[in-house]
Amino acid sequence: MSSAPPKLGGLIPFSSCDWPGKLAAVVFIAGCPWRCRYCHNPHLQQRENAPGIPDWPDLLAWLETRKNLLDGVVFSGGEALLEPRLPEMIAAVKAQGFAVALHTGGAYPARLKACLPMLDWVGFDVKALFADYAKVTGVPGSGAAARQSLSLLLASGVAFECRTTIHPELQSDAELLALSAELAELGVADYALQHFRQHGCQDPALCRHPVAVNYPLPATMQQVESRFRTFALRQA
Repeated sequence: MSSAPPKLGGLIPFSSCDWPGKLAAVVFIAGCPWRCRYCHNPHLQQRENAPGIPDWPDLLAWLETRKNLLDGVVFSGGEALLEPRLPEMIAAVKAQGFAVALHTGGAYPARLKACLPMLDWVGFDVKALFADYAKVTGVPGSGAAARQSLSLLLASGVAFECRTTIHPELQSDAELLALSAELAELGVADYALQHFRQHGCQDPALCRHPVAVNYPLPATMQQVESRFRTFALRQA
């Protein structure tokens, strides 16, 4: 286990939208190994502490004052699994009596496996068909890591939702249908599509082409929705 202080990228003290049905604090881990074209938090890609963010001991002390006010704590990023001390951090928060959730793209399957026994919920970002990940992440082989992580998550019994950020330059309607079929066959029950958000994105090609109101097509949405226990299309 690393002895270096955790690299923290930000804090949201109260959030009702990062963990369905829960009021949570969100702790952002700094750093990400991928460079997703649609990323709207590029400031979190670098492995650097954000200015003005409390260090981890101070943040833990603050969480002590939030008991009976928060349901839990969400670790997000960047890519939260990039932090080698994440299992230790999750354990410390659990010891305070909070439930813990994780937002991840699954870049580090072994680290996810170490965290899963302590997690109460996971928001798992699926970028594209696993064979096509590099066109979104810019990193060859990223789809294989994500596929392995999803397999670990499915086997763990931990509650989770898969979600995909969509833009017609990244996923056609046909690709969305193929992706939803692949996820449903694997056993994913809860799925969401979320429209690309231009704010913060540094990819000019995506920003020049806002998502059309008829994307995805209604017929596509009907087929996708039919494959899951719960489904949501989230607008930008």
